[in-house]
Amino acid sequence: MIDKKKYIQISQPSMGQEEWEACKGPIFSGWMTQGPRVAEFEKLFAEIHGVKHAIAVSNCTTALHIAVVACNVQPGDEVIVPAFTWVSTANVVEYCGARPVFVDIDLKTFNLDTQQLASKITNKTKAIIPVHLFGLCADIDEIKRIAGTIPIIEDGACAAGSIYKIKYAGGLGDIGCFSFHPRKSVTTGEGGMLTTNNDSLAEKMNCLRNHGASLSEEQRHKGPKPYILPEFDMVGYNYRMTDLQGAVGVVQLQKLKQFIDFRNQWAGYYTQELSSIEWIQTPYIPDNYAHGWQSYVTYIDESKSPLSRNELMEFLQQNGVATRPGTHAVHMLNYYKKKYNIKASDFPNAFKADQQSMSIPLHNLMKEEDFQYIVNLLKSAK
Repeated sequence: MIDKKKYIQISQPSMGQEEWEACKGPIFSGWMTQGPRVAEFEKLFAEIHGVKHAIAVSNCTTALHIAVVACNVQPGDEVIVPAFTWVSTANVVEYCGARPVFVDIDLKTFNLDTQQLASKITNKTKAIIPVHLFGLCADIDEIKRIAGTIPIIEDGACAAGSIYKIKYAGGLGDIGCFSFHPRKSVTTGEGGMLTTNNDSLAEKMNCLRNHGASLSEEQRHKGPKPYILPEFDMVGYNYRMTDLQGAVGVVQLQKLKQFIDFRNQWAGYYTQELSSIEWIQTPYIPDNYAHGWQSYVTYIDESKSPLSRNELMEFLQQNGVATRPGTHAVHMLNYYKKKYNIKASDFPNAFKADQQSMSIPLHNLMKEEDFQYIVNLLKSAK
């Protein structure tokens, strides 16, 4: 039965008293910028993801920007990115004066199509940014085989806690980048994280996030001569995370496993119930992968569906269920299609995903009746 009073958000952060209490430490200590709580957050994130270094920043876009700079991407260089991803994956390449080279996706996984990767590599290629879209890791082993010595930057914005063949996202390539936006499984409001097992990259990225300073503010203030300003050996950025965010992040990270377990349970319910609808393609998970379930993204086969994707989203909206396209095809956005003279048909699978993917609600504040309501609505669509 349709409930006209119900409205199920596409995503909601799961936060409460513990996060509220965690903020008291930075507030009462007076240390609000990057400091001990950020360091604690970094340590815990590195431990969970099995990496040597975790470096907190202001958001995932700044993480990606630092990663590209750390890989020495210069004007005139090329960086390979999937055509179906959030715009920042390509934007950070533009920040460096380099060119994003798009590659189409596999519609089964929504991730970079490795069969098309080799043809995109040239002597100008300085990095590859595979995206672990929606929480499903890209096929890194195959990407590495094709890439050779080219650095791999994981865009793991959606992939905290995701696993690829027993290894966590963030430790699969040279650098990993994560987001803590409120639509992610764990959130600090805004916020991001860089990960790496490479000591020299870690040192460089640590400096880059803090104006290029040789010492952090905390190191300087707690050192023997806090009145001596640090040396600056490179041009850096103010991409630091605050201790308020770090304090919240520690509490959220402690809940990461239970958040993902809950999402995995109900993603399984969706898949079981929706698999009987011939026009809905449910998420595909290869063997030996553990999905992080940042979101549950379907593909609507409009050749079989009684409604177009957009009509279906309107039907659900009118009946109290928020939806979104999975993400967008970056090559179809005005800036990129005009600058590089790209047609939608140049990357046909990304175009189809842009037009026919649909994300339905999956978050940790949902109840059993919410999932049942959504399934019943989709089964009633006509």
